[in-house]
Amino acid sequence: MNTLRPKLTLLDEHPTPLQYLSGLSQELFRELYIKRDDVTPFGGGGGMLRKLEYLLFDAVNSQSDTVVTVGDIRSDHCRLTAAAAAKYGLRSIVISVGNYDGELSGNLLLSSLFGARTVIKKDDGRPEAVQLEETAKAVMEQEIAQGHRLYFIPMGGSDATGMLGYYDCAAELDKQAQEQYLQGATVYVPVTTLGTYVGLYCGLKAAASSLKPVGIAVAPLDEDRLGDYFRQVKETYGFEFDDSDMHIETAYIRKGYGEADRHVRDAVRLMASHEGILLDPTSSGKAFAAVLDMIKEKKIKLGRQVIFLHDGSMAGLYEKAHRLKLEKELQDTIQIIP
Repeated sequence: MNTLRPKLTLLDEHPTPLQYLSGLSQELFRELYIKRDDVTPFGGGGGMLRKLEYLLFDAVNSQSDTVVTVGDIRSDHCRLTAAAAAKYGLRSIVISVGNYDGELSGNLLLSSLFGARTVIKKDDGRPEAVQLEETAKAVMEQEIAQGHRLYFIPMGGSDATGMLGYYDCAAELDKQAQEQYLQGATVYVPVTTLGTYVGLYCGLKAAASSLKPVGIAVAPLDEDRLGDYFRQVKETYGFEFDDSDMHIETAYIRKGYGEADRHVRDAVRLMASHEGILLDPTSSGKAFAAVLDMIKEKKIKLGRQVIFLHDGSMAGLYEKAHRLKLEKELQDTIQIIP
């Protein structure tokens, strides 16, 4: 077990499963496995709980009464931050940028059930990061003036503390892979705010693992941010390895974060119909669609061992925009008889 920093417990003591995808493996002629971080047992599931174990430890021990985070209202991170805050008796505030249509669905609905106050800044066309920073500053100043003690969690929980969640996961996954004789397998990881990928990369390096992590960007990638983040982590924990073999695929972003086209929805349907496993169109479904593309393009060779990290949940399937399109596309599965 990782001892770099203390943490709370939001996960079971047992590892999340590493499962063989028999149906898809036969169809695609690759040896496919899935790491099931979607089945974590709290707040609706999702791998962000790994990061929150560390971040919430800091929040509780700093005697904060309110957790503030930023991110897309469709994100698992915002939902799970609200759930974790509720468990430990903290208020939660989620700050987002977008155009709210009055629909409470998917992760936004669940965040509200967990007691979060969601502040949505109308998008004025400027960079999202600029709008989020300004809005968070204003909201936090107001909260502090009212006497609240705040703990801020960055988007996706991706800082030197949050990445430790997937540093832990790396050791867990490496042990499972060895038990299943998966030496040299490639681990494909959805990438948004970089914390999951950087944590997994560092953990596998520290474990001298034969597994090779490859990120799949599901939102525009800030390469300067990646380099700065890795240097921060390396300096914080004294890691000796470098980032020379970091690899993040950026060719499969499509329309951007949260925007899923028919190809992504088809990938979600393929996983569901062959394995009974649900992906979300926002992140995990888009990353799996990229894996399918790489198989088609022969970037992933015949017979290759592939591990797909499913760190999402099913909540995204119930977002209004995704749900309406899926309902239309699945109408032919319904038979009405007199």
